[in-house]
Amino acid sequence: MVRVVVINASPRKDQGHTGMILTPFIAGLEDKGAEVDLFYASELKVKACSCGHLYCWHKTPGECIYQDSMTKLYSAAKNARILVFASPVYSPTPGDLQNIINRFVALLDPVLEFRNGRTRARLRADVQIEKVALVSGSGWWEKENVNLLEHVIKEFAGNASITYAGTIVRPHIYALRTSEGITPEGEKVLSAIRQAAGELMETGEFSRGILDAVSRPLVSREVYEEYLG
Repeated sequence: MVRVVVINASPRKDQGHTGMILTPFIAGLEDKGAEVDLFYASELKVKACSCGHLYCWHKTPGECIYQDSMTKLYSAAKNARILVFASPVYSPTPGDLQNIINRFVALLDPVLEFRNGRTRARLRADVQIEKVALVSGSGWWEKENVNLLEHVIKEFAGNASITYAGTIVRPHIYALRTSEGITPEGEKVLSAIRQAAGELMETGEFSRGILDAVSRPLVSREVYEEYLG
């Protein structure tokens, strides 16, 4: 069975837009037999990486000096094949998520080497993560608003020598539902997100067709501009 760790970085957890698109994604993972461990960044209350000495590299290899709820996440992540970050688009990440990303440095083996012109590390031998993916919803009209957040997650994966599987992004995410519930077009998008998770399990990546189905415009730019008022 493939274990997947999913980190929901939305402060609103399941009640927000991130939760709305993450629910079918997790369902798609489970459809293909994944065992999913879901963590909420806002519940973990992870302390910032601030010791200033990289104790987890040089003093206590693989063990962070801070003993907090990150310890539980370390344990789950070490045994997961896939790591999924789910986040709204902030500038670039919600603070709780940034703390988690920084603290993942404890899982890296501090033996640096050049690969493809970049200085990179590797995961420690007891860490099984093979793929990293991002699921994100944005209130902005264009999907490119996710680029800064995506860059952070891609660099995290690259620095750890983990394959980046891709980004599921849903722009102007508010258009998926009204006060009466999910719209018919919104249901199609959520179905495509569930299919995307299945692709990740089966092929290790997302197809171009499914990414386009998830991120396609649901309102015109003109309508969006009217919404902005």
